[in-house]
Parts: sequence; C-alpha cells; structure tokens
Amino acid sequence: MRVTVLGAGVVGVASAWYLAADGHEVTVVERQPGPALETSFANGGQISVSHAEPWANPRAPLKALKWMGREDSPLLWRLRVDMAQWGWGLRFLRECTASRARANVAAIVRLGLSSRAALQALRQELALEYDHQQRGILHFYTDQREFEHALPQAALMREFGCERVAKTAAECLVIEPALAASTIPVVGGTYTAGDESGDAWRFTETLARQAAVRGVRFRHGETVVGLNLDRGRVASVRLASGENLGSDITVLALGSYSPLLLRPFGVRLPVYPAKGYSVTLKVPEAATAPTVSLTDDGHKIVMSRFGQRLRVAGTAEFNGYDTSLNSARCAALLRRIGEIFPGLADSRDAEYWAGLRPSTPGNVPLVGPLSGAGLDGLWLNTGHGTLGWTLACGSAKLLADRIAGRDPGLDPAPYDY
Repeated sequence: MRVTVLGAGVVGVASAWYLAADGHEVTVVERQPGPALETSFANGGQISVSHAEPWANPRAPLKALKWMGREDSPLLWRLRVDMAQWGWGLRFLRECTASRARANVAAIVRLGLSSRAALQALRQELALEYDHQQRGILHFYTDQREFEHALPQAALMREFGCERVAKTAAECLVIEPALAASTIPVVGGTYTAGDESGDAWRFTETLARQAAVRGVRFRHGETVVGLNLDRGRVASVRLASGENLGSDITVLALGSYSPLLLRPFGVRLPVYPAKGYSVTLKVPEAATAPTVSLTDDGHKIVMSRFGQRLRVAGTAEFNGYDTSLNSARCAALLRRIGEIFPGLADSRDAEYWAGLRPSTPGNVPLVGPLSGAGLDGLWLNTGHGTLGWTLACGSAKLLADRIAGRDPGLDPAPYDY
C-alpha cells in the first residue's frame, strides 16, 4: 500500500522504517529541513521504561497547586483562555485516581519493554551509532519522602516486568560514583539495569538515512495544511504548496500538532503540548561527571552523557504552543546541576533548548486507527509525552503490526483513541 507518514520526528521515522520493512511504499512529510529537529532534537536521551509513573497520579493535584505560579517549578500550569487546555486538564484530573494510575503504568511499561527490545534489535541489525550507553538508569533521591514514595512505584513496575530495584544511598554511589560530589546527600534510589540512553536526534537522523536506502521518500520543507476526504476516507493530504499527496493510509505522527489537523473534522484529540527544557553542557576532561544516565525524580530532571557532553532535561510547562525559552526555568536546571555536580554548571558553553512534548492526560500514547470519526484510513501514532524516545520503536512496530493484521504481542486496546 501507499502510506504517507506525517512528521519526521523519532516516532514518525521509526514508523516509516517498520512500514517500509513490510513492503509498503512510504513517503514522510516534514516541515523542517531535516528529521528530528523539533521535539526529538535535544530531549533527555533516556530509554527509560523505569520512568513509567504518569504525571497523573493521586499526588499530582496537590503538587500542581503548590507549584502554581512558581517560574522554576517542575510542573508549571499557565492558565490560558484555551478550551483545549481546560478540557485536557479536566481529563488529567480524572486520570489521577489510584486505579487509573495503575492501569496507565501497566500500559506504559508493557509498551516500553516491547520498545526497548525493538530498539536493541534494530541497533544490532543496522549497526546504529548514536552515543548510546547500556549502563542502566539510576533514579536518585535527596528527599526521604520522595524516596519512600518511589519504593511502591518501583514494586508496581516490577509487577509488570520492569526490573526497577531499590538501592541504598551507598549502593547508589557504587553505581554512579560522581554522586558523591553532591552538596545534598543522596538518601537512596532505584536502579533499572536494562534501561539505556542515547542521542535521539542522532538515532533518528541515522535511521532516516537507512530508511531512504530502503526506499522511503522524505519530503522535507513541506507543511501539511489539511486532509482531503473521499466518501469518509482520507484520500490525500493537502500541502501548503497546493499539492495533494494521495495514499491508501495516512499516519498522523505530528506530535503536539496532531490535534490541530483534526479539529476541522470535529475530532478533539486528547493531546496537549507540555514544554520541556534542556541544557547541554561540555564536560571538561578532568571534571567529576556522571557516566550512568540519571533521573532526579524530586525535580523532574534527567541527565544523560553523550561522550563529552552532558544533557540535562526536564520540567513541564503547560503554556499552549509557546516554544520560547524562560530564563528562570533554564537557570533552575543549571542550579540543580550545580548542587549535584559542583563545577559542571558553567553557563558559558551551555546550549539551551525547549520543545513541545505531546502529552495525553494519562501519559499513554495513541497508537491505532482513528475509528468512528469518518476519517477511515487515518492512523495515529502520537501523544507520547516525555517518553517519545523510549516508546518510539515499540509504538512504530505496534502500528505496523496492526496495519498488517498481525498479532503485536501485547494488548493494543490501551493505546486506542
């Protein structure tokens, strides 16, 4: 079949790869001049099945209220005259019950484990290089209450197959000796040996080149402005140039911008942009710096080492489609790095970035057909939130399996629209 994939981020490119592997004629449409130049460009770099606890959990509403109005807070909700924001927020509150949080953890872990295995197979098959490290991910805590909260969450993830194991403070320092330099003592942590890290931009760019060799056509610098229907089926996509690009199947992988394409058809996709920040620092040769990928749960920050670069990323700001850099939030990342790794927070060579992470209220992505909306032939692969890099290969493989009518090896129902 002819397949058009909308979006060349890590999710879109992975989708194109698996669909082309099934023998489909695949075209990828991307408004940027190259792949992975928006949300996938400078993210936290983690393949983190262990990061499966959704933002929507029983503790979230009180935390959000406590952080309201704080420019440097881990989660910042900027109230707007925006029905999409308010509608998403109400759905988010409904996902904060213990039963819904448990179900969402299960769905995220199962897809995450599948995705991690798919990535490893793909890396071996294609000999992909992207500054990847297979040294696990350590969640560390400098607050005793945060650590105590993490223990039942780790147990829940183990129940669903994620090997997230509790560690004492001393064991954390053995896993990552650089944490001994922290000005705030580490009180404990959890460790997932099977998790990984790597540069999502390098991975996506490399995979896109391999996909092009396999026959995937990339149309960069092309903006999709609409969908054309024929008797209730998406027959083509309309480009800003005026061209109509026809296909049998259209895959919507536009991240945070996915809902905008569907609004004219009355579809209210539950995806809203959560702006995340990152700073990339050069690591001096003699500096005390981490080599294991880290998650600072209390501050919602992750850290990954790419050669002589350290990527520090995190926080969530709900402020519509604004991608501007907020100096207070950038400074908060550096300040925290200065507390944990004194001497690394040198802002002279810091490279700042902000991107919009496409978030569903429960953090479970949408991967499957858009059913019951009069848009037959349209498939979703969006809404991955902070876990786009973690879930990309798994959701792309799930998508290809469902299109082909194969058994995907996991229940697809949690990912349906």
